Amino acid sequence: MQNQQQPQQVPVKAYQSPERLTVAAPMPGLEPEDIRVEVAEGTLTLHGELRGTLKGEKDVLLDEWNPGPYHRDVQLPVSVDGEQANLTFSNGILTVSLPLSQQTRPASLTMDAVGAAKGLRQGQAG
Repeated sequence: MQNQQQPQQVPVKAYQSPERLTVAAPMPGLEPEDIRVEVAEGTLTLHGELRGTLKGEKDVLLDEWNPGPYHRDVQLPVSVDGEQANLTFSNGILTVSLPLSQQTRPASLTMDAVGAAKGLRQGQAG
């Protein structure tokens, strides 16, 4: 029987400029195709599903962090256009850049792998 890990809440940093809202979150141990971002009215949801775990029996000596699965709901302080969002994943950090808009446009977003443990979804220039 396989031990199912409960999703861990991801810490985030959020920034706002006159044009966009940017959220960054560490998600070590994942590949770009393991990550899904949902934009809904008032909420940004980050999902990360770990595909595998360490194989075999090991004696854990120190356990201060775990690779995925990850989940985080972030309350959006402004309306954003989810369809035009840019996603990047590099060095274990997911960055979501959302253009501000008059009303939130929902979206379900994934990335394409563009290298070893790197991903990209280009929604708009900039």
